[in-house]
Amino acid sequence: MNMKKKPSAVKSRAGRTPSDRPEDERLPIGSTFAYGLQHVLTMYGGIIAPPLIIGAAAGMPSEEIGLLIAACLFVGGLATILQTIGIPFFGSRLPLVQGVSFAGVSTMVAIVDEGGGIQSVFGSVIAASLIGLLITPLFSKIIRFFPPVVTGTVITVIGLTLMPVAANWAMGGNKAAPNYGSVANIGLAAATMAIVLLLSKVGSATISRLSILLAMVLGTVIAFIAGMTDFSKVAQGDIVAFPTPFAFGPPTFHLAAIISMLIVILVTLTETSADIIAVGEIVGTKVDARRIGDGLRADMLSSAISPLFNSFTQSAFAQNVGLVAITGVKSRFVVSAGGAILVILGLLPVLGRVVAAVPTPVLGGAGVVLFGTVAASGIRTLAKVEYKNNMNLVIVAASIGFGMIPIAAPTFYDQFPSWFATIFHSGISSAAVMAILLNLLFNHLKAGNSENQSVFVAGTERIVREQDLKCLADGDRFEGGKLIDCDGKEVTVESASKSEH
Repeated sequence: MNMKKKPSAVKSRAGRTPSDRPEDERLPIGSTFAYGLQHVLTMYGGIIAPPLIIGAAAGMPSEEIGLLIAACLFVGGLATILQTIGIPFFGSRLPLVQGVSFAGVSTMVAIVDEGGGIQSVFGSVIAASLIGLLITPLFSKIIRFFPPVVTGTVITVIGLTLMPVAANWAMGGNKAAPNYGSVANIGLAAATMAIVLLLSKVGSATISRLSILLAMVLGTVIAFIAGMTDFSKVAQGDIVAFPTPFAFGPPTFHLAAIISMLIVILVTLTETSADIIAVGEIVGTKVDARRIGDGLRADMLSSAISPLFNSFTQSAFAQNVGLVAITGVKSRFVVSAGGAILVILGLLPVLGRVVAAVPTPVLGGAGVVLFGTVAASGIRTLAKVEYKNNMNLVIVAASIGFGMIPIAAPTFYDQFPSWFATIFHSGISSAAVMAILLNLLFNHLKAGNSENQSVFVAGTERIVREQDLKCLADGDRFEGGKLIDCDGKEVTVESASKSEH
């Protein structure tokens, strides 16, 4: 009887078979798309905000802004599929959702205000992204400079910097609205958050994992009953619409705009590197320089192509990293399904209008838990760091503090050069730059390091001098503040003042 030999499993670049990796888990089709929809709802508010802001700055009418939004959804979906499924040399094959980054919004608005128009924005994105594509090998080589003291710090700051977003959503999202910050808005956010927590406690693993999605649905139902949401606009407008290439005219290229956008690309590369490492830590999979490089190349390729379909720079969404952490659903195919849903939303504006009807406070209530989970994941990573006889505590303290500056004081860098402000206005970039530099200074460039601990470190743990230990004998112990020997007799403790005489 001839037995056919089974072909050996094809190994991944990380040296493991795909089935060995948590991110390669395949779930039933229904669960896959349900969890994928949860990812879309989590980042929907974030992905439509940039085109709203940029379109308004360019003086576009509402129907043209609608085209921008549809284009951003469509391109974000394609970019997500590329990042999660991947092709040779492009895509990290990790559960990362891609979309228009907030990092470049202020720069794009500045380009528009300076007279370049939306065409100059598209041209600068194409040129800067192609340059970014060329320099990704440099960024992919820095993996060895991201030990847990750096990655834990950055992951923590990612969660903390997103909290103002959640708070703004919980208050209503629009500061100009008369009900912004109202008890009703915050109450709706609180109710949504409470539903998330209660569903997370349910014994069913499926319900617990879908707690965010179910909480958003129930929160929207509560809002509808309370008259806080409006579905009347769902039927208005086209049902199907394909993004028209260069709908706003051909891109134009201006050197000043390209240089400004290149700074944004550097920030995006830094943030995406941090997100790739963060999601790898959360998923529990190996992330090496090659995988980071593949992820960054997918980022840059998507960004370079996106203006063709009237969209902007693409990057990983940090809030969805939090969703992976809180649900425990690590499959990249779930996020791929979310990408497919984004593509459909971009082609079917009517579905996009349904999702847009989800009240912002509902997103805020879920966001508090999501973004807090990201910070908690960072703290868990920092717990693995060795703090004894080194400067790691100072690295963490200074980096988190530096990353919080633009969050605590958004105008802190307004008087600095625009290139500097663009980089350090992001708390994530600020913390990443500081953590990397301090890790290099204290843990790699050891020349000049003192054998004695810093005063900051020395004050954080109990220290017993070696000469004191030599005075103790086997069996000595402390009871009730007294030193007792092995025979149960109290040992006289001489005060410091007597020993000096």
